[in-house]
Parts: sequence; structure tokens; C-alpha cells
Amino acid sequence: MSSPALGNEPQHTTEPSAHTPPGRPPKLALAARIALVVLLVAELMDILDQSVVLTALPAIQSSTGAGPAAVQWLTAGYSLMVAVGLITGGRLGDIYGRRRILLIGTVVFTVASLLCGLATGPGVLIGARVLQGAGVALMIPQVLATLHVTFDGENRSKAFGLYGAVLSLANVLGPVLGGLLTEADLFGLSWRPIFLINVPVGLAVILLGRRFIPESTVQRADRLDLTGMLLSALAIVLILFPLTEGHTHHWPLWCFAMLGAGLLVLAVFLRHQRRKQNNAPLVTLSAFRGRQFTGGLSAQLMLGLLCGLFFMTWSLYLQRGLGMSPFQAAVVFVLLALGELAGATTAAKSAGRFGRRMPQAGALIALVSMLAYGLQISSRRADLTLVGTTVPVVLIGFGLGMVGGPLADMTLAKVPHENAGSASGLFNTAMHLGIALGTALTALVFFATTNGSPDEALNRDAFTSVLWWVDGTLAVMWALMFCLPKQANNQAD
Repeated sequence: MSSPALGNEPQHTTEPSAHTPPGRPPKLALAARIALVVLLVAELMDILDQSVVLTALPAIQSSTGAGPAAVQWLTAGYSLMVAVGLITGGRLGDIYGRRRILLIGTVVFTVASLLCGLATGPGVLIGARVLQGAGVALMIPQVLATLHVTFDGENRSKAFGLYGAVLSLANVLGPVLGGLLTEADLFGLSWRPIFLINVPVGLAVILLGRRFIPESTVQRADRLDLTGMLLSALAIVLILFPLTEGHTHHWPLWCFAMLGAGLLVLAVFLRHQRRKQNNAPLVTLSAFRGRQFTGGLSAQLMLGLLCGLFFMTWSLYLQRGLGMSPFQAAVVFVLLALGELAGATTAAKSAGRFGRRMPQAGALIALVSMLAYGLQISSRRADLTLVGTTVPVVLIGFGLGMVGGPLADMTLAKVPHENAGSASGLFNTAMHLGIALGTALTALVFFATTNGSPDEALNRDAFTSVLWWVDGTLAVMWALMFCLPKQANNQAD
């Protein structure tokens, strides 16, 4: 980690690591290691809280008296607020300082977590979850942006590899942690520890982040494009809300009207951004001229679509199609998480030497393993056991684990440092939009077959159809990665 990597904050200095003699691997100073850990813990908190609530929903519903609509908004309200605020949150970091916005977001997230843990009714809990989402929207872009502008060379690739490992673990282990904490009933608090645990962790991130994370911002701080911010937020709400709610309401006409309005507002936003390119735009459109950023962003969209389509239907298949208990299903998720950790660790150790071949190899491994898993389901049907699924599940996780970190690294590699926050916000928004699209697609490829029935045969058939869609998504993602550079060290000057 080095201050030259920041390029614009001479008052903040750290020990240099970028200029290492040839032939010797660069080493990170202790302060840089602590800063990296703090950034990764912040990312871990953000991602865990998207899914940790899922396995605690029955307990929350029982103790707060929340109805079905309120339960749904405990997750939908959080996710929607995150998606709406990511682009603006990233730009705020570019303008006012990435460490500052990260710490402000952490304060908001920590206070909101405390409110969630103290909530006695569904209204307060939903409001606190929305506030959590606002904090996360400020935090997430700063993690990627700070990694991008702070680390370089092999240290950069290793840092993004660790980021991918944390991302992989958090996505899968959230429901497991939520179930364990709820079932443990610590101090008779039932589900509340899933939120209260964020308070000491958040305080640690604030204290250590203030001390060890170097500040970075653009050389000339422009004012925030308020019109662009409002247009982008409105477009995302109009697009994501019907995609989230459409299946629940059986796709009424207003869903399609909102989607059309969202696309219209998006077009207005893009026109506004074109006119603002020389006057502090919210999004720097020149980044899209390079196929490296555009292709990587599209691949990230496909990865989000895969997650939205696969994980929820997989959970239903395990419990309804195979008759597994929630605990057994959690064990299968852990197997996938272990595979993802191994894949992400492999990617991190490569330090970017293989360029796009690393994430492409991961996509192919996941694709072949998904095909094998689908054939296994089709041939053994109801006789498939937990042990019998271990190999394909671990390999699916291993392949996906090789994708996340390198994809983020190479997508952002040529983004100028002054636009790192904005680009990171777009990158994360692509994931959330993909998840929303994938979730909406489940209505067509899964629930259209099961119609909500717990019948084992129907759920197995529906999930087999889902796997074909997932395979197609992996193939498209693999092809899009040809837009990435052959070598990961092809970064911004």
C-alpha cells in the first residue's frame, strides 16, 4: 500500500509497497494488512445482512406479529434501498473522501442494526432495515474503490482475490449464521442477535478504519449531480420494484407500466449524463467506451442473474424435492461455501498471473459441474443423498469462487482513480439488478411448474429446468469475459 497509489492525498502516507525490486514479491506493511482486514470485514457485514435474516423470518414473524407483506419487505426494503443508493454512494466517496463516506455509512449501518435488534413491531423493524440498506449503499462502493486506488501490482490482485473469498462466503453462510443464532436463543433474545452482533463489529470497523484506512478522493472535488442522483434513483426503483413484487401479485398491468416508465426515466438519465460529462456527472460515460469495463459489468450482471435464479430455487428443491430438513439443507450450503472458499483462495494465490483465464476457467468448472448435477438429479430423482451431492456441489462452489475477485479486479483495472467510486457503484448495481432479474425469472422457470405446490416430483422437475437456464447464464458469462484483458496487470496509470 502506498500513497503514490492514491495520487492526491499527500497528507495521508503509508509505507510503500508498490516499488519492489524485480524478482521479489511485494510485501504489505502491518498498517496495510490491518486496513485490508477492516475493509473486508466491512464487506462481510454488508453482504451477510442481505441473507442472514432469511432463516430467522419465522421467528421474527412469530414475535412481532408481522404479516406476509411485512415479512417480504424485511428483505425487499433492504435490497431496494441498497440498489438505489449504490451509484450515488460511490460518487460521494469520489468527491468527499472514500474513507470518510465508508465510516459514515458504517455509523448509519451500526445504529440501524441496533434499532433492528430493539424493534418490537414490524413497522420499526422494516424502517430500520431500510436504514441499514442506506448505510450499506454508502459502504460497499468505498470498499472496492479503496482497494482499487490503494493497492497495486500483485498486492492488488491478492486483495481482490480475498475480496472474492469474503463475497463467496458471505453469500452462502448468511442463512446458516441466521439459523444458528436464532436457534441458539442467546440470553433469550431469539432472532435479535443476528442484528445486535453488528454493533461491536461496526464499532471496531469505525475505530480501526479511522486509524488505518488511508483517505483518497479526487484532486478537484466537484459538487454532486443532484438531478442525476434523483433520476438514477427513480429509474432503479421503477425497474426493480415490479421485478421484486411482480410474481407475488401475479404480474398485474401496473408492473409492466412501472417497468416501461423506469426504462423511459433511464433514457432521460443517460441523456442528462451526456450533457453533464464536462460538468461533474454522476456517471462518467467514457468508462463504457472500453470493452474491458463494459464486458466486465455485463458479466457481473450475469453473475447476479445466476445468484437470483439459482440459490432460492435450490433451497426449495433441497427441502421440497428431496425432503431434506432445514439443517441438512444448511449443510449442503456449507459444502458450496467451502468450495467457493477454495476457489477464491486459488484465485487470490495466483495474484492475477492468469488474467481472464482464471475467471473463465471458474465459469467453465461451474458450468460442467452444473450439467453433471442436473444429470445426477434426472437419473437418481428422489434417491439422491447428501453424500451423493457432495462432489458436484463443491465443484460448483469452487468454480464460482474463482470468478468474483478476478472479475472485479479486471473490470475496474483501467478506471481512473478519480472515478473509482462511481465505477464501483455501477459494478455493485449490476449485481443487484441481475439478482432482481434472476428472482423475477424464477416465476417463469420454476414457480410456473410448481405453482407453489410442495409436491416432490414437481419441485425436482422445476429445478432441473432452472439448471438449464443457469448453464446458459454461465456460458454467456464465460463469453463476456473475453472482453477482459489477458493479463490482470493492465491497469489505470
